[in-house]
Amino acid sequence: MTSGTLPRINVVGLGKLGAPLAAVLASRGFDVIGLDVNKVLVDAMNAGKMPIIEPQLNELIAANRSRLKATLDANEAIQNSDCSFVIVPTPSGADGFFSNRFVIQAMETLGKALRNKKGYHVVVITSTVMPGSTGSVIKDALEAASGRKVGPDLGLCYNPEFIALGSVVRDMLYPDSILVGEGDTKAGDMLAGVYLQMCEKKPPVQRMNWISAELTKISVNTYVTTKISYANMLAEMCERLPGADVDVVTKALGADTRIGSKYLKGAMGYGGPCFPRDNVAFGKLAEKLGVRADVALATDAINNHQIGRLTDLVAKFAKAGTKIAIIGLSYKPQTPVVEESHSVKLAASLADAGYIVTVHDPLAQEAALTALGEKVIGASSLESAVKECDLLIVGTGWPEYKDINPAWAKRSGPKMTILDLWRTLPADRFADVADVIYLGYGR
Repeated sequence: MTSGTLPRINVVGLGKLGAPLAAVLASRGFDVIGLDVNKVLVDAMNAGKMPIIEPQLNELIAANRSRLKATLDANEAIQNSDCSFVIVPTPSGADGFFSNRFVIQAMETLGKALRNKKGYHVVVITSTVMPGSTGSVIKDALEAASGRKVGPDLGLCYNPEFIALGSVVRDMLYPDSILVGEGDTKAGDMLAGVYLQMCEKKPPVQRMNWISAELTKISVNTYVTTKISYANMLAEMCERLPGADVDVVTKALGADTRIGSKYLKGAMGYGGPCFPRDNVAFGKLAEKLGVRADVALATDAINNHQIGRLTDLVAKFAKAGTKIAIIGLSYKPQTPVVEESHSVKLAASLADAGYIVTVHDPLAQEAALTALGEKVIGASSLESAVKECDLLIVGTGWPEYKDINPAWAKRSGPKMTILDLWRTLPADRFADVADVIYLGYGR
């Protein structure tokens, strides 16, 4: 890299987050080479279309192919880059802590390739790791494999992303801030410079040491989940106070600048690949350190309570044996991911309680059916799901559900009940054909 030119980037791991990171970097002028052990992903990147469902991803790849390629060869990746972003899985173990085994494997692979390269190189750990990992086992593995020491010839940073599936590209281009855990100023300067070029606006860059950055990452998610569980607790209280409205309450709370409105909506519990496990890991870390983490434990307990709460709510409107349709199965809109999805958990709970459950989702239906097995029935269409049920549950607030035809809900007998868990359907449009019940409203 010469003065005044952009560093060349290598992205290690071309999955749900790595592929978008590579595409966004290329779209902002960087030369990017992806590295993965999966030939299917490498070939797909080189062909210009990834088998990953994420808004804007393949459009960015197609538009920036001249600056974007992928390889299975770590030597090729290292020789053609100045900075490596490592974004591989760190699955949770039985103890609740994140496993570093794939990160360590990546350090060994990159380290061996670095032995054949002259000059400075920065390795950036983007995968979420437990506090203390970067400065110990990760650093040790990189130094042992490369034959270099972290310092003047080798930079090491921790730089987790704060993004959500379904909006990864947008979140990378417009982050609230950038978190840089740096081993030294030189490495931190390069990483901060990459982000100031990559982001559409110039977000504040929070620079600190490795362990503070590692703790910050899981602390942010734990705080957000606390707001979600707090809002859900308020929603349940409002349901038992005639005339109370959780949206009115949370709007007033969010107007206070000490609180803020983001993630303060009483609805279903949180799910997905990050929030649940980060909260558990935070609690386990506190336990290991001998620190009380009652807030994190309560947040997790309230979240787990939501499935039973909703199952009991359904029982107030329908007996076992009733045909129920749950529309919306992904843990959030715009993604096919059903990991820790409360809609999927609710479908399983209702099926176990004796209800006949049909499910529908624009993207996640296949994944949900794989997870649920024979407990539920997959709907052939959204229309059939609505027409053939006795009680409808809107489990994920997909935008297209706002356009459901009210005529599909019309019944010859009493009005159908719709439990709209995210206040997605406009109740006035359905007033003549269904009773739309929103969470968090005192009845």
